[in-house]
Amino acid sequence: MNRQPDIFYAKLMLFGEYSVICDSMGLTIPYAHFTGELSFMNNEQYTEYDFALESNRHLKDYLVYLKDLFSRKRLSFDLDIEKLELDIEKGLYFESNIPQGYGIGSSGALVAALYNAYSNGDLRHIKVLTPRDIQRLKEIFSQMESYFHGVSSGLDPLLCYIKYPLLIRSRNEIETVGIPRNKFPENGAIFLINTGRVGKTGPLVKLFFERCNDEDFMFHVDNDYIPSNNQCITSLLAGDMNSFFPALNRLSAFQYKYFREMIPAEYEKYWEKGLETEDFKFKLCGSGGGGFILGIAKNFSQTKAYFEQEGVETIPVYKTSK
Repeated sequence: MNRQPDIFYAKLMLFGEYSVICDSMGLTIPYAHFTGELSFMNNEQYTEYDFALESNRHLKDYLVYLKDLFSRKRLSFDLDIEKLELDIEKGLYFESNIPQGYGIGSSGALVAALYNAYSNGDLRHIKVLTPRDIQRLKEIFSQMESYFHGVSSGLDPLLCYIKYPLLIRSRNEIETVGIPRNKFPENGAIFLINTGRVGKTGPLVKLFFERCNDEDFMFHVDNDYIPSNNQCITSLLAGDMNSFFPALNRLSAFQYKYFREMIPAEYEKYWEKGLETEDFKFKLCGSGGGGFILGIAKNFSQTKAYFEQEGVETIPVYKTSK
C-alpha cells in the first residue's frame, strides 16, 4: 500500500431493512459523518494504540476466513492474500470512528476498504459501473461480509465502496440514484437517535428468518410491510411528500407491531409518541436491537425540542432548514 489509503463512509439504509431479504425495494445512502480507512501502526499515527492493536487482531482472524476460502478455491474474486497477510504482520489496522453494532455499516466499510486495497480484479479500475458490474460487486461483498454476520446481502460494503445512493429494485436490479432535496418539508429532517447499546445483527436476522416460516407473518410482510416500504421509496424519489408520510406511518406502525424485539424497550414510548403525532416517525436503522434508531421529521424543530426535554440527543443526517 504505497499510496494514500481511500476513506470509506458509513451507510444508512433509509428503507428496506429485513424486507430486502424478501425481495422488496431498498434505498441506502452514504453517511460521511462516520468514516474509516486502512492504516499502519507506527510512531507517526496519532491513534489509540489499544484500538489499533485490537483492530489488527480482528484482521488476523478475518484473514483465516479468507485463506480458508482461498485454499478451497471458494473465494469468488482475485485477492492478493500474500500481500494482505504481510501487511497485517506489519501492523495493518482499520482506523475508524464508525461505531460497531449500530446498523451503519462498520463491517461494510472495512470490507470495501480491503477489497479496494487488495483485490486484483478488473472492477477496481472501472470508473463507470454497469448494472452487471454492480451485481458482481454485490456478490463479492456478500461473500466477504458473511464472516461478520453469518449471512450478508453485500449491500452495505457495496454502498460503502461506490459512495453513492443506491436504489435496490430487486435482488438483481441495483442502480445509483439521486434523492431530490427540494421536495422535503421546509422544516423536515432525517435524524438519528443513539440508543447507547450495541445491536447484535446475527441473532436478529436469524429470528427474522425463523419468523418467515410462519404463513401469517409472511402474509402481512407481503401485503403490508413490503408495499409500505416500496411506497416510501418511490414517493421519496419522486418528491411526493403527500404519499410519502402516510406510507412512512404505516411502515413505522408495522415495525412497532411485528419487530418489537428489534426495538430497545426504553425507546418504545418514543416510537409510540411518533405514531401519535405528525411531527416525526421512527423506523429501524439496520437490524435494530440497539445502535441507532432512524427518525424522519416533518417538524424537526419541535421534534428536537421534545427530545431535548426527554434528555435524548437527536443527530441530524439531513435537514432542510436551520
